[in-house]
Amino acid sequence: MSRHSVPGSTPAITAVDLVKTYPGRRGKPPVKALDGLSFGAAAGSVFGLLGPNGAGKSTAVKILSTLSRADSGIAEVAGIDVARHPEKVRASIGFVAQKSVCDPMDTGYENLVLAGRLQGLAGSEAKTRARELLARSALTEAKDRLVKTYSGGMARRLDVAVGLVHRPAVLFLDEPTTGLDPEARADMWDEIESMASAESMTVLLTTHYLDEADRLAAEVAILDGGRILASGSPDELKRELRGDAVIIGVALDADPARARGVLERIPSIWEVSCDARIIRARTDDGAAALPQALAALDAAGVAVASATLARPSLDDVYLRHTGRAYSAADAQEVAA
Repeated sequence: MSRHSVPGSTPAITAVDLVKTYPGRRGKPPVKALDGLSFGAAAGSVFGLLGPNGAGKSTAVKILSTLSRADSGIAEVAGIDVARHPEKVRASIGFVAQKSVCDPMDTGYENLVLAGRLQGLAGSEAKTRARELLARSALTEAKDRLVKTYSGGMARRLDVAVGLVHRPAVLFLDEPTTGLDPEARADMWDEIESMASAESMTVLLTTHYLDEADRLAAEVAILDGGRILASGSPDELKRELRGDAVIIGVALDADPARARGVLERIPSIWEVSCDARIIRARTDDGAAALPQALAALDAAGVAVASATLARPSLDDVYLRHTGRAYSAADAQEVAA
């Protein structure tokens, strides 16, 4: 399965005008986590949900996976109404949470066999499926080791395998690579791609790594305030942004607001924004605009620590639609 191609138009996940409000705590007003959320994920694709702290990602996943109920709206997973038939939905989905559900005092093989039995597989079928998933996850050599001895990457691969043990139609992956080092993250990306293809299923991915969504998702949706601000394939969203991105980091003793003002006066540069000490802007001709920008900053006495020229990225898309740059801190949603 190509990460940027959607095999068919039939939605495996549908959300229509979902609304969810949590009561306020300690005299505070109610919090509207979802405010008419609507999107669809095609069968056989990887769909990425991106959004800042409090955007509604976790609430949406809880509703779609039957862990919570919407106040209003319609949600269907694998063609099943979530509110009317939650037990059928649970039989059709896998869920890989941020925290591991595996028993650290059991082996990887024992965890998978137990997961299979809990999902209704017969003993022999559960053992066969466990061996198959261990091989696919490159964990065969570690199958008889206690999970507490696994590395972070190995443990996450086992978590994903547990979510796949009953061959779900839809797999929910909630921040699957949080806390992993770069090498383990890359291995997990390969694992998700190969398993999604081999199992022919739909994957709903929440992540705070924009490069992860760019690599894995056929389509992404940017949430903010409980609504979808933008959706489409990563390439489609990036193509909406013409020109190049100019990213300038000002020195510690420089005034970012002054730097922003300098760049805003350059006619060939637009969409200038400031995030801490980072100034971002767009231009049609980066090769000509960057030297011009640096010269203008130098003339204004603004010291520059770094300067980068890049093609549009998902971070630029996120900035365009939310008005702020994306960061890991933005994406760590407060559990309601």
